Amino acid sequence: MTDLRNTPVALPSQGAPFAIRAERASDVAAREALLDACFGDNRHERTCQRLRDGRAPAEGLALSAVRRGRLIGTVRLWHVSAGGVPALILGPLAVEQSCRKLGVGAALMARALAAAIERGHRAVILLGDAPYYARFGFSTAKTADLILPGSFERERLLGLELQDGALDGAWGMIVPTGASASKARGVRGRKSARLVPHAA
Repeated sequence: MTDLRNTPVALPSQGAPFAIRAERASDVAAREALLDACFGDNRHERTCQRLRDGRAPAEGLALSAVRRGRLIGTVRLWHVSAGGVPALILGPLAVEQSCRKLGVGAALMARALAAAIERGHRAVILLGDAPYYARFGFSTAKTADLILPGSFERERLLGLELQDGALDGAWGMIVPTGASASKARGVRGRKSARLVPHAA
């Protein structure tokens, strides 16, 4: 397991190129445009979207990266049952193309995983490129017996135990378990968000 509980956070400064904060209702249009640009018009047809349709992200685990008042990155995590084992599924993670050399994606990942640990979550699963996500501790070691509700490439189904043994015995279909989006919308809209600046 990668220990992210003590993830360093840069001190506020005028030189910080971006900040990470909780997603706000005002981010939605910019987030959707960013996801369209990164993943294309057919992104709503992808397998992992079946786990997000009609669901709200896990509490406190929808994050935005902003720079000079503009959204440049997003990541969200969602409640799932991984063959009967409670877990989160991460995605999509997206960063504006012009900002990809600033470390935005890595900062979003580190903050999201640290927040998941702080909230007591035990495991995270995602569908993505193993060479990129390996740096955060993701691997196929505990996902070989899991399947998604649609076609997917086996080597891209990755897991990370935030607590040792959390994915032991995980077998079968990954299914959504989170609250419906309509129930959670009002609660999220009332919550305040704290900026967390990051240096390049």
